[in-house]
Amino acid sequence: MPGSMAQAFAHNFLGHSPRWYKASIVGFLILNALVLWTVGPTAAGWLLVLEFIFTLAMALKCYPLMPGGLLLIEALLLKMTTPQALYDELVHNFPVILLLMFMVAGIYFMKDLLLFLFSRLLLGVRSKALLALMFCFLSAFLSAFLDALTVTAVIISAAVGFYSVYHRVASGNDPRQDSEFGDDQHLPTLHHADLEQFRAFLRSLLMHGAVGTALGGVCTLVGEPQNLLIGHEMGWHFSEFFLKVAPVSLPVLVAGLVTCVLLEKLRWFGYGTLLPENVRAVLANHAAEDNAERTSRQRAALVVQGLAALILIAGLAFHIAEVGLIGLMVIVLITAFTGITDEHRIGNAFKDAMPFTALLVVFFAVVAVIHDQQLFTPLIQWVLALPADQQPGMLFIANGLLSAISDNVFVATIYITEVKQAFISGHMSREHFETLAIAINTGTNLPSVATPNGQAAFLFLLTSAIAPLIRLSYGRMVWMALPYTVVMGVLGWYAVSFWL
Repeated sequence: MPGSMAQAFAHNFLGHSPRWYKASIVGFLILNALVLWTVGPTAAGWLLVLEFIFTLAMALKCYPLMPGGLLLIEALLLKMTTPQALYDELVHNFPVILLLMFMVAGIYFMKDLLLFLFSRLLLGVRSKALLALMFCFLSAFLSAFLDALTVTAVIISAAVGFYSVYHRVASGNDPRQDSEFGDDQHLPTLHHADLEQFRAFLRSLLMHGAVGTALGGVCTLVGEPQNLLIGHEMGWHFSEFFLKVAPVSLPVLVAGLVTCVLLEKLRWFGYGTLLPENVRAVLANHAAEDNAERTSRQRAALVVQGLAALILIAGLAFHIAEVGLIGLMVIVLITAFTGITDEHRIGNAFKDAMPFTALLVVFFAVVAVIHDQQLFTPLIQWVLALPADQQPGMLFIANGLLSAISDNVFVATIYITEVKQAFISGHMSREHFETLAIAINTGTNLPSVATPNGQAAFLFLLTSAIAPLIRLSYGRMVWMALPYTVVMGVLGWYAVSFWL
């Protein structure tokens, strides 16, 4: 009996994660205490940061909230930081938490409108290069005003919908009835070639869309969580933030869109696959039936969502309130005027945002440890000891490399806080402080497309329901993102170094 209980506890610990991963986390917990007592708090603090980055890099094995949270609970027990220091970090960054709580949920209620737009786009444009360009641009535009995670969720929902319709029709099933579409066993051999081509087509569009969220997300205050965090530290409103980062973000946006077209034309890195005509015919018939069956209430709901989107954009542009509160306003407007009054339906809107919100609290706990142990002070001092004209480029590179292997919100939080502390201490002018803030923002946003770890939208895509259906693996994502990484990283560094 004792043996079976021990096995049960071992099995339950971190669920279905591999045994080596579970053993690693337990080893980390033991090692942290030993290093703290034998070597000292600085070494233990750096070890904790590296371990937390490891949990982010291994997000596919286990969502980082649980292992990261265990590490930070231990850090609190070992007095590497205090609950009050964590609370102070949360209060200071409350606008970012509000953004994740309410803005993502607000956009959830616009999904019908956004799905309608993406569906029209896919079926209405015959040229693959033009379609890819419009997908990338529309994702960038929406991400500039909404949230990259939400835009990615919409693209994923559209792709799952398209895939399921074709798979069910090809398998002889009713596309409007729930049935298995992840198994190819019942799919006639005749359709296998079309399905493989359709998968490659969807992979390329989803990658263009995901990169588009990064291209647009870097431009505005609400495009990415770290943007709001940096803007909050700098005191920048929506329009001011846009103008400050424009010398870097806009050239990179143009270069990214050009890269999108070239990849489709040259058919490099897995791009350029066309939509099979058989698949187009199935999807077009399904869309026509949907349009014919759309009720007046559903059409009215689309109008309400469109008006709410305009109010949202105007509210952000004129900064009528904190971003999260504008998101709450959108929730109230859309639900009130579309008849969504059931508590459980409203609750579904918060499912996507709350796990990441909880993870962000763990980020801030790591930041509290870094502050209390002054871990980044020597690194920041080294960067600030460089000639002033070299500092922005070096910060861009450092943030880009760290963001690609860990998480851009985490990296941006650490660097902007440390640089602001140097500014408050009188080590730089306000103008130089703003230049470094732009370098941090663009450095965490642009080169981080290199891996799924660096961009929350990429990680969301990789762990979504569509990834196994279209055979989108970690390695394939890295390969398909490579040309974008080079273009966005090199041009971003040049712009930060010479155009600010």
